[in-house]
Amino acid sequence: MLDSCKLKSACNLPFICNKTLYGKIGKDRLNAVNKIINTAGTSNAEVPLADPGMYQLDITLRRGQSLAARDRGGTSDPYVKFKIGGKEVFRSKIIHKNLNPVWEEKACILVDHLREPLYIKVFDYDFGLQDDFMGSAFLDLTQLELNRPTDVTLTLKDPHYPDHDLGIILLSVILTPKEGESRDVTMLMRKSWKRSSKFQTQSLRLSDLHRKSHLWRGIVSITLIEGRDLKAMDSNGLSDPYVKFRLGHQKYKSKIMPKTLNPQWREQFDFHLYEERGGVIDITAWDKDAGKRDDFIGRCQVDLSALSREQTHKLELQLEEGEGHLVLLVTLTASATVSISDLSVNSLEDQKEREEILKRYSPLRIFHNLKDVGFLQVKVIRAEGLMAADVTGKSDPFCVVELNNDRLLTHTVYKNLNPEWNKVFTFNIKDIHSVLEVTVYDEDRDRSADFLGKVAIPLLSIQNGEQKAYVLKNKQLTGPTKGVIYLEIDVIFNAVKASLRTLIPKEQKYIEEENRLSKQLLLRNFIRMKRCVMVLVNAAYYVNSCFDWDSPPRSLAAFVLFLFVVWNFELYMIPLVLLLLLTWNYFLIISGKDNRQRDTVVEDMLEDEEEEDDKDDKDSEKKGFINKIYAIQEVCVSVQNILDEVASFGERIKNTFNWTVPFLSWLAIVALCVFTAILYCIPLRYIVLVWGINKFTKKLRSPYAIDNNELLDFLSRVPSDVQVVQYQELKPDPSHSPYKRKKNNLG
Repeated sequence: MLDSCKLKSACNLPFICNKTLYGKIGKDRLNAVNKIINTAGTSNAEVPLADPGMYQLDITLRRGQSLAARDRGGTSDPYVKFKIGGKEVFRSKIIHKNLNPVWEEKACILVDHLREPLYIKVFDYDFGLQDDFMGSAFLDLTQLELNRPTDVTLTLKDPHYPDHDLGIILLSVILTPKEGESRDVTMLMRKSWKRSSKFQTQSLRLSDLHRKSHLWRGIVSITLIEGRDLKAMDSNGLSDPYVKFRLGHQKYKSKIMPKTLNPQWREQFDFHLYEERGGVIDITAWDKDAGKRDDFIGRCQVDLSALSREQTHKLELQLEEGEGHLVLLVTLTASATVSISDLSVNSLEDQKEREEILKRYSPLRIFHNLKDVGFLQVKVIRAEGLMAADVTGKSDPFCVVELNNDRLLTHTVYKNLNPEWNKVFTFNIKDIHSVLEVTVYDEDRDRSADFLGKVAIPLLSIQNGEQKAYVLKNKQLTGPTKGVIYLEIDVIFNAVKASLRTLIPKEQKYIEEENRLSKQLLLRNFIRMKRCVMVLVNAAYYVNSCFDWDSPPRSLAAFVLFLFVVWNFELYMIPLVLLLLLTWNYFLIISGKDNRQRDTVVEDMLEDEEEEDDKDDKDSEKKGFINKIYAIQEVCVSVQNILDEVASFGERIKNTFNWTVPFLSWLAIVALCVFTAILYCIPLRYIVLVWGINKFTKKLRSPYAIDNNELLDFLSRVPSDVQVVQYQELKPDPSHSPYKRKKNNLG
């Protein structure tokens, strides 16, 4: 919407507008418009009777005065929403703990006609709860004067309690007509009314716009070390602090450290840097409270423009509006290998560039930049048979390509169910166990994009240079939706670097939605955990049956084996047994006696889950029943997540031995061979001694090192049964055959 508003109208004055309208609506209509404009003066109260088509409404949200207190401390955290025709068109930032907030935010809104008033609603932000309604007001657009800035004071009211004084909101507005050709240019930014050379030019401009908006210029690496002397927010004189970071649209939330005023986080994450000057990172500290709103501890900011690049800065930041300090390490580096280009510009088809990339990730460069694991090239060619999302029976599809926190977009192809993008995306691979996500959306001018389909492709499952038709799935990746997308993907990586990176913490995806309570999800996680527990229970029954001599031959064999193992047991036999189990399963698989079966139980559970509708910010002006049982809901969500973690842990161990991801199973074999040799050759006391010395001196050698557990980091890369189902490639319709571009080139 804001991009559309950057196109300045060339017809702001009435006589210029008339010239533009002349060729559009004819002399009779033009005379009617002139008559209305001349008789009404500068007022537009009667203009809607001969509506020129579209208006641009520029609003500056100034401030609020004497707003209603909604929090226990006699204050509020207000923010403002603008709506037209029931659709949200703007949302302001949140001003914490202030009844006289100053926003000074600007919004540019395109209005189809003036009969719909602008609906202003003010809310008090409540973390984890439904936000409290603080009042609303209407702005009658027909009463605004055209092309003239107007200061507006709106009195907030609650429809259920009209006598309550809820304060005022101050705005500055200017209404500008966008007519004739100006209107066509504006609309071309969002919709294509016809195929013409003019549209092709505009489509290229939109592609350039996406390139400018979504390619980052650098990486901001942040390590949250610790907090010092934070403010006590709980009755026991302590807090349960966590920290939230925000840079533009990017957000990150740290883990919660219970019952401490001097938390040690040791968390590392990256933000993308889009602006040359750097930007400002907003940091807020909070105290976690179960069953009620979290308490605000303090805030601070980091101005990236003041930091030098390619250098690590240790920052001790004083918290404003609170007490204590936060200690951070911040490093600004140049951008990773990320690009968008047309299909004709292809890095891997240029022999010289390909050789340079292969050299960069050759086995000889193992210790050069361990974070740079590999190179990914994704060709987004076209899609076929997409879902119709518009009332016209068409869609305006565009494609979003994501790898962890790297996110790039194609241009939009308007009014088309079989779009061709022909774009090439390149990414820097930091973890070879990442999953490439390609999502197709339908662009809408006045609301959020509609979901059309999605595919998730683990990097290790990609076959280089093969153009494939991927069947689009639903949001949960549990079943097919309409359409296929044609991709050609190439992955080049250093296997040794990838193996080493497997043993460090996995990158957290900070744009993921928080888990919500779901009866189906809770039931699914319970059944998954029950299956894992039943494996142990059945094993216990089996051992007990040996003790009870239910089967004398089996019990006799078990007794002899027990005596032999106990008498000859050595510690190295533990990894040796695991190694033999992995090897046994491997030979079963290559001999065609694969005992792995599709997890139909998990698939059925996933299919039975009801697909939740998108949250369109349904605002209720009265507290709903869910607020009253929030504490119970939070406990249920915690139980749901714990069940998921326990079940996933058991499933990941099983899938390691089942060779679900061969790369990880081979890595496990190498590790077990090393452990077996070490335990066989070196006395246990020396191993424990080395382990203890390393643990005791780790913080002395590297004070800001991030704690990790190599085994858990390894298992985090192994997919659970749910992820295995989500990453399964669906069989495309036989009528869809990949476009044999290479054969055509040869011909």
